[in-house]
Amino acid sequence: MKKSTVDILGINFLSTTNHEFIEQLKKDSLHHQNRFVVTANPEIVLAARKDKEYQKTIKQADYVIADGIGIIIGGSILKTPLPERVTGYDTLISLLNFANKYSKKIFLVGAKPEVISQVQVNIKNDFPNIKIVGAYDGYFKDDHHITSAIASSQPDFVFAALGFPKQEYFIAKNKNLAPAIWMGVGGSFDVLAGMSKRAPVFWQKHHIEWLYRLIQEPSRIGRMMALPKYLLLVYRKKFFKR
Repeated sequence: MKKSTVDILGINFLSTTNHEFIEQLKKDSLHHQNRFVVTANPEIVLAARKDKEYQKTIKQADYVIADGIGIIIGGSILKTPLPERVTGYDTLISLLNFANKYSKKIFLVGAKPEVISQVQVNIKNDFPNIKIVGAYDGYFKDDHHITSAIASSQPDFVFAALGFPKQEYFIAKNKNLAPAIWMGVGGSFDVLAGMSKRAPVFWQKHHIEWLYRLIQEPSRIGRMMALPKYLLLVYRKKFFKR
């Protein structure tokens, strides 16, 4: 794949549609290519600006996708528009459907013990042909037992729901253990387990999922402040080229 990217505050986002991206990942998987996928939103962009080590880790990724309407807005402001938002959760579901069709092996790591347990139940019910070759919660100090399991099971997909920056560091450190699609999926396991609700379609279509989440979880207000900070930096880059 010839990658066309858009630089937004130092992070190169893949310029692609949902359909194009999923088709590329399917092709990568069928050819046993090793791929590191980062699903980035404004919070991650800000974190990378503050932490050069994290920025360096993200730059190791094969694909950085715009998982956040703020990224799409930023691209438009800078006159380097991206085709559309490519959400991590929708990408995860598409890959699970693909894995089910081809009886692929998946490895899950992250979230709370009760969440990872329910995720396995739901995947087995909804995607019966998938082979879950490993599933570990995110509350570990030493990942040796997890990495050993990945190396021995050789999964086709590794989904890490560890939150940023932990999931990106985990993938960058271990991605050579298996020729798989390695993807950080943030809080997607909570939604997949049915323990957290995704915004209804109306909210998604109008790009106000962030508001729905804030209404559901008012404690997220601190995290939501990342968006205005991010947009301020975008405008500063636009007008002052820095």
